[in-house]
Amino acid sequence: MTQEIIQVALRESIGKAASKGLRKQGMIPAVIYGLNEPPVAIAISPKTVARIIASDTGMNSLIHLQREGTEIKRHVIIKDVQRDPVTRRLVHVDLMRVDPDHKVKVKVRIVLKGTPIGVKEGGLLDFTHREIEVECLPSFIPAHIDVNVDHLKVGESLRLDQLNLDSHLTVHGDAHNVICCVVGKKAEEEVAPEAAAAAPAAAAPAAKAKK
Repeated sequence: MTQEIIQVALRESIGKAASKGLRKQGMIPAVIYGLNEPPVAIAISPKTVARIIASDTGMNSLIHLQREGTEIKRHVIIKDVQRDPVTRRLVHVDLMRVDPDHKVKVKVRIVLKGTPIGVKEGGLLDFTHREIEVECLPSFIPAHIDVNVDHLKVGESLRLDQLNLDSHLTVHGDAHNVICCVVGKKAEEEVAPEAAAAAPAAAAPAAKAKK
């Protein structure tokens, strides 16, 4: 996994006025926390953060932070971001310290590959869980998890415990959670005419009552 090295500066003051001043300088406030150490307030480039989020590994990217003017470096991942509700620009970032030698829990998105047999026969693919929580060393965090669904027929599903995952990953969550399934399109279409036919029948007694 590619590691991003970012130069950051300590924030000497906090508050709305200080944050506004940072943004005028092309920076935004951020906080580093985790590993039983006190949180540290820093300033970081929103462009750099946006580029990392838009990368293949996204918020699970392993990042190297280096404090300006020092040799102090830390490994972090982006834990949360705040955006302006109107402009959607980044306004704050939470960064979590990670130890390269200790496992972390992260959520990873699932990417379905292929076209199910059931879909080719007229069924519909229902994608229920689009991400799962896994535990692994920071350097083994996957950008995404590819899942082949070519074999699924109508009425069949793929559960969490049926995923073929890398040995470095430990999955958390209910093993019986359904990732995706193929449902019959015809069954859904038959329900609609029945509902439409039931509506006039229900309305008829009401009309007689008014008379």
